[in-house]
Amino acid sequence: MERRRRRKKGRTWAKIIGAIIFLIVLGIGSYAFYLYHSAKKLVNEDIHNPVDVIDTSLTKKKLSRTEPINVLLLGIDAEGDQVGRSDAIMVMQLDPTNDEMTIVSIPRDTRTEIVGKGFEDKINHAFAFGVNECGVPCGANMAIATVENLLDINIDYYVSMNMDGLVELVDELGTITVNNNTAWSDGTYDFPEGVIEMDGKKTKAYVRMRKQDPSGDFGRTQRQRKVIEGIIQKGASVGSLPHLTGMMDVLGKNMSTNMDFDDMKALFSDYRDTRKNINEYMMQGNGTMIDGIYYLIVSDDEIQKVHDMLTK
Repeated sequence: MERRRRRKKGRTWAKIIGAIIFLIVLGIGSYAFYLYHSAKKLVNEDIHNPVDVIDTSLTKKKLSRTEPINVLLLGIDAEGDQVGRSDAIMVMQLDPTNDEMTIVSIPRDTRTEIVGKGFEDKINHAFAFGVNECGVPCGANMAIATVENLLDINIDYYVSMNMDGLVELVDELGTITVNNNTAWSDGTYDFPEGVIEMDGKKTKAYVRMRKQDPSGDFGRTQRQRKVIEGIIQKGASVGSLPHLTGMMDVLGKNMSTNMDFDDMKALFSDYRDTRKNINEYMMQGNGTMIDGIYYLIVSDDEIQKVHDMLTK
């Protein structure tokens, strides 16, 4: 049963791409964003969901001083109005001083203390535990606190997105391109080695494949990062109001964040060049079975390594 659940969840982590697109559009999109007056209402009334664990006043001070900020990206194992676990978890640091973006993936099976529960479990369960208490903001609150506790860092923003967003957002961009390392086919799409162009559905197929990748989950995470880079580069060239209008509509239906409209404008003006240098990393660990359940055990040295990446 656990193996079947893991296979199902393996198909869902790609949804985090949509959340990343959101930040990319804000950071490097067209000035037309400012002209789209309904965006402010959409963001502040439909997308904006504050959480208790983040001190917004401190984050706004960081923005005013253009200091590095950490954004927790959560891809939720759910579609539509459903809620589920955060099966894709990343911390993205935006460093405007060095025009640098660092993206660290945290494997969903990582065993750690769930803050607010007082016991250890898979890190992706934290969101679901919180949602069961009082909805999505509580889910984000518990997930943020758990990641902060694991890595001993401060999270400034979170962005959560459900499964529906990936295909729609890539299609709003038109297509993206990636440099593919491993040739394979899923019976519907062919993925030859080299540069390939993909629409939303093909992108979803590309990032969800696991069995044909000799590197398993690590290869899948590498493909995820290639898609991120493809979206970043395509997002930088999208500047028309029709694209932005469509993107905002998709985001309004699928996303939640503690950013308000003013935060987004600050990211646009001061953090957009962080895409120039992208560093990507996946937290490493050793798999083990505990009471018949698979976990990833991450060493203290590895945790310290990731901490150092995100606190420079």
